Order: sequence, then structure tokens, then C-alpha cells
Amino acid sequence: MRLRRSNRQTSQLFQFDRFYLERYSVIAGVDEVGRGPLAGPVVAAAVILPDRAKLPRLNDSKQLSAAQRDSVYKLIQRVALAIGVGIVEAAEIDRINIRQASFSAMRLAWSCLIVKPEHVLVDGFCIPRGPESQTGIVAGDQKSAHIAAASIVAKVTRDALMQWWDARLPAYGFRNHKGYGTPEHLSALRRYGPSPIHRRSFAPVRLAFESAALISRE
Repeated sequence: MRLRRSNRQTSQLFQFDRFYLERYSVIAGVDEVGRGPLAGPVVAAAVILPDRAKLPRLNDSKQLSAAQRDSVYKLIQRVALAIGVGIVEAAEIDRINIRQASFSAMRLAWSCLIVKPEHVLVDGFCIPRGPESQTGIVAGDQKSAHIAAASIVAKVTRDALMQWWDARLPAYGFRNHKGYGTPEHLSALRRYGPSPIHRRSFAPVRLAFESAALISRE
């Protein structure tokens, strides 16, 4: 029953995209992940799928378990016509703010596509200075197959980056919370102060940085 429901959801995602595929020969979906964390990059992905791609369990990345995301991610890599990924690190997020960093990551992802789409479907709002032909779709990762695929690629990529950082900065527990402001993360932040990948423009990190600076002056 659960698999049947999943396949029905996947079918609805592709059906939504039919409207655009009837008007454009090649479309891409773009989504980002990592706006809310206190540490790590914001990551965006752009994905072009073939018509009638076989992607069982395709769904918004937030609706899938980590194991399910990894499984669908591998399928997307196998069948996609093109995949682009854009990464904007914490220092740049601090410099230009998280909203602009998200758009920057999306532009990077779109520009990395080796196949150029005629139209781009974007989760949320259109990308400033982005594709000439694009449509912003609120909750697009729950409606469009292309955007859902992009959400999975972005999420799996960012999670892998945070696991890489966890091996180098184990005190913060990045493997568990991926940089989000969990009690475990906030406790480590208070104890050890900000790491090189913390976003110092975000209030909890800024306070921890100021506290660490004050202690060092005493």
C-alpha cells in the first residue's frame, strides 16, 4: 500500500511537468537546501530528466528517509540528462546574506548544466539575474518531478559535505544535525565557540563568537 501511494505521488509530479513539456522541449528543475542551518554551505541543484523517466519513490526530499533519498539519488544520477550543483560557503553567506547566497547557488547550479534547458522551474521564487525563461513555483518540490529531483540532489550533496566536515570537526556533531540549531549543536557551539564553517552573521553563532572574544580578552 505504501509503495502504491509513493508511485501515485511520483506520477502526479510528472503529470504536473507535462504542462511545461508541452511548451518547451527541455526543462530543468532547480532547488536549494541549507538556508536555515547555523553552519555549512547552502547547496543548490539543477536537474534535467528525460521524458517519462523511471524514478519510483521520487518525492520532495523532506518526505523521504535518508536511505530513500540515497536510493533515489543514485537513480537520478543514472537517468538524468544533466545535473548541475552550486555551493556557496559560510563566509560568502555572511558577506551577502542567506537569501542572496541561495540565489547565487541556484545560478551556479543552472550554469553548470551541460544541456541548456529552454525553461527552468524553480522552487519558490524566480532567480534574479537567472534564466531568461523561468517559473517560480511555491512548494515546487511537492509538485514538480524536476524540482523534486533537484531537491534530492541538493540534500544528499549537502549532507555528504556535512559528514565530511564532521570527520574534521567531530566536536560539533555535524553528522547528526547537519548544522541545524539543535540542542546538541547549540551546546557544542557554547562550549567550543564557532568553527571555520559557522555562519557568523546568524544570531546564535554571533553571540557565541562575541562570548568567545570576551573571554579571550579577560
